[in-house]
Amino acid sequence: MADPTDRLVEVVRAFGGDELRDVWLFDQWTHQRLFVRRDVADVLDDVDIDVCIDNERYGFVTRETYETLYYADYEYTLRGFSEFVQFRTFLDDGETRVGVIASFDRSGGLDPGTLYADLTDLREEFAVSEFTPVRTED
Repeated sequence: MADPTDRLVEVVRAFGGDELRDVWLFDQWTHQRLFVRRDVADVLDDVDIDVCIDNERYGFVTRETYETLYYADYEYTLRGFSEFVQFRTFLDDGETRVGVIASFDRSGGLDPGTLYADLTDLREEFAVSEFTPVRTED
């Protein structure tokens, strides 16, 4: 059987191809880098990843807020930056919640709804708890 995190990166890479910049998992306590493209790794040396991931943790709260405010289910957040586009979603089985962040070059043409569906399908292969991040050195 495939490793869950390897499979997740495979799904995101199949979606983004060469435009994929990085992939991260996070929960309420820690985070794990799964993939960082070489040219992006150089730029991230000057970024406080802990602070960036802490900011993404607010998504655990805002996701619940969106679920109560709107008539449709929250699926993902997409943010545009001058150098890249960032996608964030959550894997959730009612007991375990794990956030997924991936960023892509701004060349356009990627449908985030497709990535969300592909990541959601991973829950059929693996329990969400299998994606719980393991702290690694960034």
